[in-house]
Amino acid sequence: MLQKVSIPMYKLAKSLCVLNKVHHVRLMSAAVNQEHNFFFRQLFDTVSSTYTYLLADKRTREAVLIDPVLEHAERDAILINELGFKLIYAMNTHMHADHVTGTGMLKSLLPGTRSVIGKASGAQADVHLVDGDLVRFGEYQLQAAATPGHTNGCLTYIFNQQCMAFTGDTLLIRGCGRTDFQEGSSERLYQSVHNKIFTLPDHYTLYPAHDYKGQTATTVAEEKKYNPRLTKTLQEFIHIMDNLNLPYPKMIDKALPANRVCGLY
Repeated sequence: MLQKVSIPMYKLAKSLCVLNKVHHVRLMSAAVNQEHNFFFRQLFDTVSSTYTYLLADKRTREAVLIDPVLEHAERDAILINELGFKLIYAMNTHMHADHVTGTGMLKSLLPGTRSVIGKASGAQADVHLVDGDLVRFGEYQLQAAATPGHTNGCLTYIFNQQCMAFTGDTLLIRGCGRTDFQEGSSERLYQSVHNKIFTLPDHYTLYPAHDYKGQTATTVAEEKKYNPRLTKTLQEFIHIMDNLNLPYPKMIDKALPANRVCGLY
């Protein structure tokens, strides 16, 4: 179920999360609040260094999968079936350039699954999200926050009930997505991070779409203090991004056409 988030609902969720922090109800990424009905699993693709995230309500058995990879669609479907979950949404944080999404394949493997992506991406999907939309599974909900800059359609999925956010390529652990192709804009990315992610409570755990050094998660406070790019001024950040001199993405010519059609090509 999708709906717009209301300001009182958003503030209430953030307040509850602060209470959780004060009373030590949950511990960061190593021990997400599993006392209740929430299930969380982080999966990995070694080729593209992509993280895929499975979230579920253990009471209703409804689940969502964030940023699936085509080559692991069967792995993910088997895991979901083994755990007795029903996948209702296969979601992307953006239209990826470094791997083909598994959303289309998962719809075939797990009938009833609907594909989800940001409307501004221009990609096909069953559900197109805009800033403020909510994605519900069981008693939980993800809030879509538009965080363009790496691409026009980048979304961060904020999970206030668990003090988490899934940042895609917009914000990586001690880094960020590149801005030199696919509608990239260093200024927009900087504004997205500072206005939509760094304004979350410091203790929120952040889960990126990729990591290339073996780290699995970070926090808002860490990135505000230690991110070597996004702790700079806007002009310094733009200069850094303009001088990365990165090679042309080796998968982009295959991935983008495929991802425009839900990974089915």
